[in-house]
Order: sequence, then structure tokens, then C-alpha cells
Amino acid sequence: MPKIFAFIFARGGSKGVPRKNLRPLAGKPLLVHAIDTARSSRHIARLIVSTDDPEIAAVARAHGAEVPALRPAELATDTAPEWLAWRHAITDLAAEPFDVFVSLPPTAPLRAVADVDACIETLLAGDCDIAITATEAHRNPYFNMITRAADGTAELVIPPTGAVTRRQDAPAVYDVTTVAYAARPEFILREFGVFAGRVKAVLVPPERALDIDSPLDFDFAEFLLARR
Repeated sequence: MPKIFAFIFARGGSKGVPRKNLRPLAGKPLLVHAIDTARSSRHIARLIVSTDDPEIAAVARAHGAEVPALRPAELATDTAPEWLAWRHAITDLAAEPFDVFVSLPPTAPLRAVADVDACIETLLAGDCDIAITATEAHRNPYFNMITRAADGTAELVIPPTGAVTRRQDAPAVYDVTTVAYAARPEFILREFGVFAGRVKAVLVPPERALDIDSPLDFDFAEFLLARR
């Protein structure tokens, strides 16, 4: 059986919503929604929270996640690529090699366990370096997304080769979500970026793909969770 470790990367700083990862959502900190989902997965053998913040570390441990050590401050700034934090988490566990790396960002609290497991299973099926999650985009670069020149003129981002009079006629496009990522650790250590290798996408419905980045997103998440 492959050894599958999940990681939740949760910085203490956040410009859009201060202390976002500890802000309550439906009665528990945002971070804990990701922890609870990971612990419900039938594939994940170990759950680790990577954080630079002692309070986040304490909350994570109290809810059943591991925090072996605090993340270095230089890997927790607004400008630090999260890919470097992924690499750090893997190399920090060099003494205990594992087969599959899973990232579950805390900003997607409406994800289902089935979404996480489907992402892992897609990677395990082979023929890709990383599996991501995506949802159908509301805007389409072939139909209603434009670029704007300095003189105010506009044109489609991707001009279609034929006539497209309805969005439904345009090629389907998808938004990458923060629901789940599953990758081979060696791919993360070898490359720099999700699309540097062969990628497969697992589709999730929009009501489970909300990515929290603002107070309004919190309000919307509360509304959707209340409907459940």
C-alpha cells in the first residue's frame, strides 16, 4: 500500500482577512475544517500542518494534526511561493520517505472527503505527476473574457476560430480550485510549479469549490454550510 501523507499549509499572516486560518466558520476555526476532512479520508495515513504561527500550531495539535516544527519565517511571507513550503515539508521528513504528497489548503472548507479521495486515486492510477481539482469556469476566454488596449479597444483573450454566439458553444474551460492537490514527492523536488509536469484534473461542483479570500467569502461559506 502506498504511504500517503497530507499537509495543510496555514500561515499566520493574511492581508485579506487577518488571522484568516483561525477565524470561526460554522462554529470552528477555518483550519479545523481541513483537518476534519483529512482525518476522514480512507487514504491518508498521516496529517501534518505546516505553519509559522504558534497559535495555529496549538489549534492544529488540539484537533488531531501533527506539527513537527514551526515553518521558517522566510517560507511564510506574502511573497514566498507555496511550492517552496511544499519542498520544505517533504525534505523535513527525509528520514521517513512517503509515496504521495497531498495538499489541502484551509481556504476550501466546503470540500468533500470524496473530492480528496478522488484526487488521490487519480494520481495513484498513474500517467500523471500531479492531480489537481477544478470546477467549471463562469467566464470563458473564447466568449466573454477580454483584453483592453491603452486606447480602450477590447478583444477576446482567445479569438475563436469559428463563430461563437453563445458561451455554451465555446470550448469548455475550468478554474483550478484549492480543494486538493496530490503529487509524487519527487516531482515537487524536481520541478517548480504544478504545470511543469503531466497534470490531471478532478472536477468538483462549484458549491464545494469556494476559495475563501475575503470577508464576503466567509459570509457565503456560512450560507452554504447552513443550507447543508
